[in-house]
Amino acid sequence: MTDIAALAADLGYRAGWAAVRYAPESAARIVFDRAGGFAGRRNGGPDQLRRNLARVIGVADPADVPDELVADAVRSYARYWCEAFRLPAQDRAAAASTGTLPAADHARLDAAVSRGKGVVLALPHTGNWDMAGVWLVQHYGKFATVAERLEPESLFNRFVEYRESLGFEIFPLSGGEQPPFGVLADRLRAGGIVCLLGERDLARHGVPVTFFGERTRMPAGSARLAIETGAALFPAHHWFEEAPYSSMSVGEEIDVSGGVETATQALADAFAENIAAHPADWHMLQPLWEADWTDRQRARMNETGGAA
Repeated sequence: MTDIAALAADLGYRAGWAAVRYAPESAARIVFDRAGGFAGRRNGGPDQLRRNLARVIGVADPADVPDELVADAVRSYARYWCEAFRLPAQDRAAAASTGTLPAADHARLDAAVSRGKGVVLALPHTGNWDMAGVWLVQHYGKFATVAERLEPESLFNRFVEYRESLGFEIFPLSGGEQPPFGVLADRLRAGGIVCLLGERDLARHGVPVTFFGERTRMPAGSARLAIETGAALFPAHHWFEEAPYSSMSVGEEIDVSGGVETATQALADAFAENIAAHPADWHMLQPLWEADWTDRQRARMNETGGAA
């Protein structure tokens, strides 16, 4: 990203947080929904999103992905940003009350937390993971997570401040005082909760998995943390219901006795099951599978031994 583009991005996000947070909720939701619908239908919608959704619904030709699904997916992504821009001005308890976790899943999470050995929640980029985090803070207190190092630094700081204002403890994925793995492990050994977005290998040190029948790589951090600390590892999911409501799930505990690659594959399988149930709420507009990587991305993967 050029310096000018990075500055423009920062100014755009700053304007969004400044303007949308105080706008009437109904008006803001209408504007974002219509903008998302338009973007989702214009020229068939984002090409990479369509390619990704083709894997999810099991069609070989991305052209066979229903246009309405693509439009719904972009509207869902627009809803994420509408809610993100409004969250800083919302009452946290009221925001958390719009999310529902089934009683059995809540009991599963309660039991793991009460054991005092730490909990790792791994989830894909679905629904509104920030809103899921607000729910978690309201029920269990602060949790730790990582943040991608964005450019410019002012934009990165803006996102860190935003999520810290929601009650999250944020550590940079790169460029921090120390690598995040050690401090996250410390939080788990103290009985805390760590939440990690788990299907994009931003650090390029992932392990190979099969995801919707195709090869890709996913971050190994969630499995490695659970193995090295003894924390419980769970797949989690968040998806949208009729605005402003949403639903969540915490799946069965992942068996990590088979090692990092086996546990990461189990997470990938859980992610796939949940994404397939709510395909429009998966916000994946980037190339994820190896078949979609550019030559440059492949070269970077070969250099690092991880994903592009």
